[in-house]
Amino acid sequence: MVLKGNIFKEDGKTPISNALVEIWHCDENEVYDNASDEYKYRGGQRTKADGKYEFKSILPVPYKANPKDEASWRLAHIHMRVSVPNQQDLITQLYFKNGKYVDTDKWASDPKAINRILNISKNKLGESEIVFNVIMSKEIPLDKKVYNKITGLYQVEDDTIFEFTKNDDLLFMKQNGQLRASLKYIGNNTFLGGIDYPKATFELQKDGGVKVIIMRTATKTHNGTKFLKYNR
Repeated sequence: MVLKGNIFKEDGKTPISNALVEIWHCDENEVYDNASDEYKYRGGQRTKADGKYEFKSILPVPYKANPKDEASWRLAHIHMRVSVPNQQDLITQLYFKNGKYVDTDKWASDPKAINRILNISKNKLGESEIVFNVIMSKEIPLDKKVYNKITGLYQVEDDTIFEFTKNDDLLFMKQNGQLRASLKYIGNNTFLGGIDYPKATFELQKDGGVKVIIMRTATKTHNGTKFLKYNR
């Protein structure tokens, strides 16, 4: 499989050089390589002046997110992250037209995912080829002091522990130690996942404390209080 495309500025025309493009996906056995030093089916590269990127890999397969739950099947997909100075980082997922579960997966079936359900064609070498062009968004700045205040550990009403850490201009969210989402800043102390959820809104208290409202879905919300901060 060849995955290629162009990275553009917000005008959709000007190519971006030196953008860091990273991808990762599962193997043919439905497994992500999260532990080995080989970083199988994970890669990264920087664009040149023309803004182009190109990866060679295998086509991923669907996998069951919860081995005990038949309803947890995820369609085959590729994770992508694009990082550019002074632009909002992008983390997204790429899907394939006519793929199994594309109509039932709750993320792929969202109308906002339509431009990320991609054709698989054949190139001159007979390889499967996927093209995905990216238009970056303007960065919404957030003061470093605010990041320092909101990062840390939070306990919600059912005693679940959420951790928020800063990574470039994204906020990583862990639940009980497991990475769950990468959130981008959208203003008003609010961070958003790829397709509307999860959503985390922080409330800075007068006494120096911090509270968070985490919307996992449209109907599932957690309220938490920060109990551990990191020294900076």
